[in-house]
Amino acid sequence: MMADVWTHPLELFDIKGKVALVTGATGAFGAVAANALAGAGCDLVLAAGNSDALEKIAGECRAKGAAVETVNKRPSSAEVCAEMVENCVAHHGSLDILVVASGMNKVAKINDLTPEDFSNVMEANVTQSWLLARAATSQMMTQPQGGKIVLVSSARGLLGHPAGYTAYCASKAAVDGITKALGCELGADNITVNAIAPTVFRSPLTAWMFEDDELAKGFRDGFLARVPKGRLGEPEDLIGPLLFLSSRASDFYTGHILYADGGYTAG
Repeated sequence: MMADVWTHPLELFDIKGKVALVTGATGAFGAVAANALAGAGCDLVLAAGNSDALEKIAGECRAKGAAVETVNKRPSSAEVCAEMVENCVAHHGSLDILVVASGMNKVAKINDLTPEDFSNVMEANVTQSWLLARAATSQMMTQPQGGKIVLVSSARGLLGHPAGYTAYCASKAAVDGITKALGCELGADNITVNAIAPTVFRSPLTAWMFEDDELAKGFRDGFLARVPKGRLGEPEDLIGPLLFLSSRASDFYTGHILYADGGYTAG
């Protein structure tokens, strides 16, 4: 093993033939993850609530040579999460990689944020991440190869925000806690649990931030003053961290929050 790694180090990142479950596959990060894993040679089960968008992403992944199954559901219960994992095993024989890209945000100052809104954000970002990790762990613990769990956090799990992010910041801080606790709990079972924590990157929701109008320029001037790399994130900035955390290269890394933020949280 060691001689092989020293001779062919890039094989550490090889995930050809692995089976990945991606939830929230039609969202900004989920679509990046699905296409990146398909391009790297994984077979996939993709889950999301929007059936038309889900089939579009599935088609893109099949065009890259991946065998793809879809589950047109959100991870709203233990039963649904178990069904997603069972789909992986039934069609592909195992579950090697879980990427939890499903979630939501509700931006409002605390006096305008309803208790229901707060609960909905916590449910989507925290409870569903936990349910998916629980379902995946049940399968991964039966596999000699174990598995890789990749949750999606945010720079807002570490830092606050004045615009009305109490629900989102609290939810992502909780995802960080789940990541660390499960990293400790599952290390002996050959299962790694890590999180990718982006700051602002290009997506349909953030497209306005990349425009040339006054509003966008004003936002960028203020935000980029705190980003050492001096730019906003691009989708491809998330692919490298994902491949690292999904592959043998990260076997000794667990319980980590990997900030894809251009240095934003360092200063």
